[in-house]
Amino acid sequence: MAMDVVRPIERKETVPILGALGRVCAEDVRSTIDVPLADRAAMDGYAVLARDTSHARKSEPVALRWNETLYADGVPRKRVTPGRCTEVATGSTLPRGADAVVKVEDTDRERDLVSVRAAVRPGENVSRRGEDIERGSTVVREGEMLTPAKVGALAAIGLARAHVYAKPRVSILVSGDEVVPPGKPIRAGQVYDINSNTIASVVLENGGEPILFGRVSDRLEALRAAVRKAIVHDLLVVSGGSSVGEKDLLIDVVGSMGDVLFHGIAVKPGKPTILGRVDGKAVLGMPGNPTSCLSNGYVILAPMLRRMARLPTRQEKVVEVPLAERVVSTIGRVKFHTVRIVDGEAVPAFKESSAITSMAHADGYIEIPANVDLVEKGEVVRVVLF
Repeated sequence: MAMDVVRPIERKETVPILGALGRVCAEDVRSTIDVPLADRAAMDGYAVLARDTSHARKSEPVALRWNETLYADGVPRKRVTPGRCTEVATGSTLPRGADAVVKVEDTDRERDLVSVRAAVRPGENVSRRGEDIERGSTVVREGEMLTPAKVGALAAIGLARAHVYAKPRVSILVSGDEVVPPGKPIRAGQVYDINSNTIASVVLENGGEPILFGRVSDRLEALRAAVRKAIVHDLLVVSGGSSVGEKDLLIDVVGSMGDVLFHGIAVKPGKPTILGRVDGKAVLGMPGNPTSCLSNGYVILAPMLRRMARLPTRQEKVVEVPLAERVVSTIGRVKFHTVRIVDGEAVPAFKESSAITSMAHADGYIEIPANVDLVEKGEVVRVVLF
């Protein structure tokens, strides 16, 4: 259901190609030039007429007369004619007349006389014009994610900017009178705001742009006003206020302003989760406990974001190892139990939902099905790595 309430972002923008890595191309990009622009030497050596070298051997070298020396940025001035050659560096424009390059290690030069000890065929050690990219060909297609290689292809055709889909903008609110921003003094009864930062990190990691709206107090009207202000962006995530306690007000706010699609999911940690819709925008209410919040960030928020950002589904990295200790679960709820990989075994790392180190000190998690209440020590488990 969570995936059904979000749609791929339609907005587009233009960014410098140095900022285009990981973005999704918003148009087919066709080249207006050939790459390379001209035939080029693919090796250091000598540009020759291949037929002049047809009888060259180590024991019977062929002597050719040196014309000139070209560096990578040089412009040939002399044509290569029968019996003559031009010294070239890798990337040099191939002189007129030449149709092959003899590698420098297959030659000896004494003043302006070059001895060639190996035959070459026409086209050997030559990068032909347009061999990499032909003028008019499609370099990157709309909908493709820009990898380092694709960014390089855009640079190869001279583009300094790329037209990409905009990142989904995610409003982040944290509910709770006890929450204090990091960097501020803290007293007994207060906690630092962990969840704004972990949620924002999940957003950044999955192609989104987080906008932090800060803390809102546990009062109905304050939360309603904060939601109304924050709903201007593509998705709203609220941490806290999603359980069934007296001060858990998000369910009432979302219900009065829009639709509540579900309240509570059969997972541990992370049961007190809300999904709703206000002004056509998805509202995701996350648990206040840091481990539960971040766990649902991986399981629910990340796939939603990747769909909005038009990014491919993240490929899970999985290892199968024996469990180092027995793990007890709860019948009726899927359990995501964090573990560390130590000496080839999965060591349970989960402490409690309020302990962020349950995630910070873990390498991944095992998923225990809802119909399983016990996983024994030594049983081989499937660990999804963070």
